[in-house]
Amino acid sequence: MYLILCVTTLSMSLGSCELSDDGENFHYEPLQITSVELPESFDLYDVYDIKVTLLRPDDCTIIDGFNVKKPALTTRNIAAIGIILERDDCKTLDQEIEDSFRFEVIYDKPYLFRFYTGDDENGEAQYLEVEVPVN
Repeated sequence: MYLILCVTTLSMSLGSCELSDDGENFHYEPLQITSVELPESFDLYDVYDIKVTLLRPDDCTIIDGFNVKKPALTTRNIAAIGIILERDDCKTLDQEIEDSFRFEVIYDKPYLFRFYTGDDENGEAQYLEVEVPVN
């Protein structure tokens, strides 16, 4: 009896809920950062909220946070990441959204922040660069 119950349960779980998979209906892409608010200087070991204004181009774009890369000891490349829903009925918004991320200062050297602002006509990434000294 136990064996019949296990086989029945297994067959129902594998075959009863067939979902049609049309593939992914979204993708991720960097969003344009239009402005940032940084302090004039940092204090070593303090934590700061870095305010960022970014562009939400349409109502099919959902803000998903930030991607921060560290190409050098005190350099940070920052991109706002959007989830782009793949729909045909997206409405243009060109809406500026404010968001923030927390940043902890762990080095006593100046930090260089490079905020992604979009691509130029040649497809090259462009950045708003801000250097912040550390006290």
